[in-house]
Amino acid sequence: MAPSQPGARNLVELLVARAADAARTAALYKVEGRWVEVSWGAVLEQVRRVSAGLVARGVKPGERVALFADTSLQWVVCDLAISAARAITVPIYPSSTADEVRYILGHSGAVLLFVDGDASDGRQAGRLSRVRERLEDCPGLRAVAVFDAGAVKTGGRETPLGALVEEGAALHEAHPQDFAQRVAAVGADDPCCIIYTSGTTGNPKGVVLTHGNWAYEAEAARASGVMAPGDRVMLSLPLAHAFAQAAKAAWLSLGFELAFAESQQALVADLGEVRPTILPSVPRLFEKLYGGVLTRTTSAPGVQGAMGRWAFRQFDGYVEARVRERTEAPLGFGLARRLVFDRRVRPAVDAKLGGRMRLLVSGAAPLSRKVAYFFELIGLPVLEGYGLTETSGGATINPPGRAKFGTVGRPLPGTELRLAPDGEILLRGPGVMRGYHDDPAATLEALEPDGWLHTGDIGELDADGYLRITDRKKDIIVTAGGKNVAPQNIEAELKAFPLVSHAMVYGDRRPYLVALICVAEDAGRRLVAGRGAAVGNYAELSRRPEVREAVQAVVERVNAELPPYATLKHFALMDHDFTQESGELTPTLKVKRKVCTRRYAELLDGLYGGEGTLD
Repeated sequence: MAPSQPGARNLVELLVARAADAARTAALYKVEGRWVEVSWGAVLEQVRRVSAGLVARGVKPGERVALFADTSLQWVVCDLAISAARAITVPIYPSSTADEVRYILGHSGAVLLFVDGDASDGRQAGRLSRVRERLEDCPGLRAVAVFDAGAVKTGGRETPLGALVEEGAALHEAHPQDFAQRVAAVGADDPCCIIYTSGTTGNPKGVVLTHGNWAYEAEAARASGVMAPGDRVMLSLPLAHAFAQAAKAAWLSLGFELAFAESQQALVADLGEVRPTILPSVPRLFEKLYGGVLTRTTSAPGVQGAMGRWAFRQFDGYVEARVRERTEAPLGFGLARRLVFDRRVRPAVDAKLGGRMRLLVSGAAPLSRKVAYFFELIGLPVLEGYGLTETSGGATINPPGRAKFGTVGRPLPGTELRLAPDGEILLRGPGVMRGYHDDPAATLEALEPDGWLHTGDIGELDADGYLRITDRKKDIIVTAGGKNVAPQNIEAELKAFPLVSHAMVYGDRRPYLVALICVAEDAGRRLVAGRGAAVGNYAELSRRPEVREAVQAVVERVNAELPPYATLKHFALMDHDFTQESGELTPTLKVKRKVCTRRYAELLDGLYGGEGTLD
């Protein structure tokens, strides 16, 4: 096995070390229904050729090269090739709109763009079409390298990736020593990438992260003990997200097998085929998995369904006891665990996840404790972590075997954490960003002279040093009665129920809290069909009385666990689900509060007029 090279200054050095064991499998990806294994040596060779192609195209050290594509091995190859050319990667979320792409390309000053093709997802035009919509607004962009050669238009700035690779192969053959020289010239303090934040409050900011930041993340992944060299990790997260980039750094550090999901839609099928041991993802995926199990188990016909409903009632009592830190569980919980969760639920989940899964890793948003307790119950612990783009992804993680649900664990080795007098979380360490690209004022606001980063998150530490996130500093609701409420925690509990897709809690300077709630369409349709009815579109579904009654029951159950000042007095069901395309969600599926508050101001005001009361 190749050495870990803990002193590596950049991730390309780690790749070179891995490739010393050239034949060992590095990655898996799917082509025409078949999984293909790629060795470390083959990955390095692809990186060499693409890197040389960038140099041949005139890309100079320090210039910016953007990546606008779905998560894939090709994405990672291009990213590492950019680093090896001593340029700076600018990742763009694959779901970004044409205007968002234009802004990032212009603000970053990108000179070349990699894009995967022009296939549409049915909700918006393909990525290449989105680029073409705004290409004339990006005069500094010299070339667009397209993964799919068949989509290229001739006579303009577009070129097939294959042509760039051929140019690189010729250059590499003529000067084979240049690659190693370029990689050796990459310093730890040199910028590696500019990752643009989600932009919940306006235009996104470009976070400048160095090669040293990612080298630290790579070594911290090893020191945390979460992943091991023998693991197979499934990656479906967008690589424009720092969480996915941290997983990439861990892959290069530890040398496990990294399987690239064919798509988010195909993820569950891919899990069954690839049989990974670890799945890093966002809470929404784990909430959906839990919701699917709950629905199937409790809606089964006859005795099986009755037992399922009884077992989940016992589970609810068990969760309440754990949350309230009581030692006793409901009297029937042990029997429910043996008869339902061990015999029926665990085998069903194992089959869906491939049968070898040992660990789930959650980040990017709060995870409901109910969901965490469920996966623990069936032998699949969820390790929740915390970090920001500004901290190169991970800053804290729950240690394996010592996780505390409801917390995001303890700082990674080398990262310092303290709380400001107002509860804001401050972080300092090798993972903290250099600053914001072309935004010195924002950099001064976020970074203190001695290196402490203001995260904007509010938290608290327990006696063992585990961090609990209570909310975003700017999102905290202060009611008219002066009570501080963390809306994200309430929203996470609502979304733990299969019927709720998204929720936004509101009530700043108001006498009580209300919520906008989006129904999960599949769960809502099953509910209506179970009553012998049918509905047409989503808006009609949201108006069904049985749907409203079921959502009201969900809200009442969440309210039962909250102090009186934090309960929801009214709610409104939206006539559509929140999406990124509609402008209500960020690329990481967080609700844009300012957008929704402004857009639905009249609806929210109406909730203070007496309708939607929970009696």
